[in-house]
Formats: sequence, C-alpha cells, structure tokens
Amino acid sequence: MTLSVWLGFLLAAILIAISPGPGAAASMSTGLRYGYWSALRVILGLQAALLIQLLAVAVGLGALLQTSALAFNIVKLVGAAYLIWLGIQKWRAAPQEIDETSLRIAPNRLFIEGLLVNLTNPKAIVFIAALTPQFIDPALPQWSQFLVIGLTMCGVDMVVMSCYALLASRLRGWLHDARSLKAQNRFFGGVFVGAGVLLASSGQH
Repeated sequence: MTLSVWLGFLLAAILIAISPGPGAAASMSTGLRYGYWSALRVILGLQAALLIQLLAVAVGLGALLQTSALAFNIVKLVGAAYLIWLGIQKWRAAPQEIDETSLRIAPNRLFIEGLLVNLTNPKAIVFIAALTPQFIDPALPQWSQFLVIGLTMCGVDMVVMSCYALLASRLRGWLHDARSLKAQNRFFGGVFVGAGVLLASSGQH
C-alpha cells in the first residue's frame, strides 16, 4: 500500500469514526457514568468487533451479507434487538449517585457490551466490504494490506471514541442529583432505542 493510498484510507477512516453512532453512544454513556478508564474497556470491545468484521470481509463473508437479503436481515434484526434492549435497560435504570460502590462493574461486561454493539451491526461489515477493496492493490500481498487497514481503522476509531468518552467523563460532576441522573439514563436509552429502530428499518445499501 502506497503512502497516498494509505492517506486516502486514513481520511475515510476519520470521517467514518467521527460520525456519531451506537459506538459513540456506548463510549459516551460509559464515560459519563463510570469515567474514561471504564469506557476504555467498551472501546476495546468496539475495536475487537471491527477486527472480526474486517477478518470476515477478508475471507469473503462480507460479500455474503451484501448479496444475501436473508443473512443480512437476520444479523440486522439481532443487532437492532440488542440496541433496543440496551436502550430499555438504560431508560429504566434507577438513578444512582456515583460513589465507590456504583463504580464497581465487571470489566468483562463492559468489553462484551462494546463487542456486541459493533458486532451486531451488519451495516458496519457491509460498509467495510464496500470500502476496503478500493484501497487494496490486487497485485500486492493482500493480508499485509488488510493488516495495515485494520490497524489504521482501529487506531483512528480508538482515538475518536476516546475523545467522546473523555468529553463525557468531564461532565460527571453533573451526576449528583436524581433528576439529572434520570435525564442522563433516558437520553442514552433513547439514543440506543433510536439507533436500534433505524437499524431495523434500514436496507442493505
């Protein structure tokens, strides 16, 4: 991959990452509630999902989701259901003021949440399948190019999601009365439900 091609992909990766979506909502919600270091576990889960999706594209599964309406719809509905379930959980969560007890949450749970948010979004893998071939030179070894693309994509997304989480963590001082806590829960709950509904109503392209 030449430098000019890589710079083109870098720009595309930045534009994709800064577009708000379920991953940004998950990063901000966790950063606001538990702080950046907890949100980092969600962000790592998001990156693990991106690498799995890129691997799926590399071995041809992305093409299946692009061409098979049934496969796409199954993954889409599972992803939409998960996002809506997350939203309902956050909407119904009882206001709980931040203290040392409330900050104790299983690291694995946060990682898995981030993993599932991205992994159950078929639009992501279809987009990766449509984008990455534009930057792959068929005359060169493909796995090394996919490695560069994966590292670039995850590096950019991790920086952007970290910025979202850090911005949200700066607002944690807001979480000291029941009314504000309830508003925060319902805002992010609504974001996740809305993302789920949009995903459920979307097509393959």
